[in-house]
Amino acid sequence: MTAIGFVGLGNMGGPMAANLVKAGHDVCGFDLVAASCEAARANGVSIAADAASAVRDRAIVVTMLPAGRHVLAVHREIVPAMTRNALLIDCSTIDVDSARAAHALAADAGLLSLDAPVSGGVAGAASATLTFMAGGSDAAFAAAEPVLAAMGKRSVHCGSDGAGQAAKICNNMLLGISMIGTCEAFALAAKLGLDAQKLYDVVSTSSGNCWSVSAYCPVAGVGPQSPADNGYRPGFAAALMLKDLKLAQAAASGVDAATPLGAAAAALYEQMVADGEGDRDFSSMLPRLMQAGRGE
Repeated sequence: MTAIGFVGLGNMGGPMAANLVKAGHDVCGFDLVAASCEAARANGVSIAADAASAVRDRAIVVTMLPAGRHVLAVHREIVPAMTRNALLIDCSTIDVDSARAAHALAADAGLLSLDAPVSGGVAGAASATLTFMAGGSDAAFAAAEPVLAAMGKRSVHCGSDGAGQAAKICNNMLLGISMIGTCEAFALAAKLGLDAQKLYDVVSTSSGNCWSVSAYCPVAGVGPQSPADNGYRPGFAAALMLKDLKLAQAAASGVDAATPLGAAAAALYEQMVADGEGDRDFSSMLPRLMQAGRGE
C-alpha cells in the first residue's frame, strides 16, 4: 500500500483516485468542488481541507487539472508541502512549456516528477483502461509505473520533461483530424444513398480504417457502441477536443511546424463550440456536416 495524494477529483480525477483505492492504496484527495469531494469520499478517498494537506507526507502525488495555469498554481501550493524525494505526477493535458515549468518547480524542491497525460476519456478513467504518455526521468517513470498500472492499461515513457504532453497533443490533433474525415465520409455516403453499415463494413477492413471508424463510429447503430448511440453525450466533449487542438496549434507555431489539417480541424471545432455545442461529443461533427452544404 502506498500513501498517495490526489488533487483534482473531477470527471477524470475522481474515477482515477477511486481505482487507486480499489488497488489497495491509501488515497487522500482534494478538489475545489464539494460535490466532487463527496463523490470521491464515497469511493474510499479521504478528503483533506486543502490541496497542501492532501499531499503532506505522501510518497506519490497525482494532479488532474484543467489547464497549464491551474497546474502551475496548484504545484506552487503543494510542492513546498511535499516530502523531499516524493514523486509528483501531473496527468492534466496542458501546454509543453507549462509542463516543463512544473518539472522545474519539482526539481528545485528535490522531487521526482512526471508529466503523464492520458488517453481514454471518462470511460477509460472509470474502467482503469487509460493510456498514459509520460515525460520525465527514467527514475520518475520507474517509480510511477505501479501507480499508473492501477489507473490504466498501458504507460509509454515518451522521453524527458514535457515529452508526454508533446505526445498527447500530437495524438489528439490526429484524432481530431481523423474524426472529421470519418464524419465527412459518412455524410457523403448518406447523401449518395449508401447505407452507413455497408460503408462501415468496407472501411473498417480497408485502407480508410482508423480508430474513429472502427472503435468510435459517429453513426448510431453502426460498429461498437459509441456516443452516437447515446445522443452524442460525451465521451470526449467537443470543447475538450478544441482545447487540445489549440494546444497543438500553439506548439506548432512555437517550432514553426506546418499543420494545415490541424488548423482546419481547430477552426471547425471552434465554430462548433461557438454554436453552443461544446458539451456534445466531438463525433457529433457528423450531424453538423449532414446539415451543411458546400456553400455553407
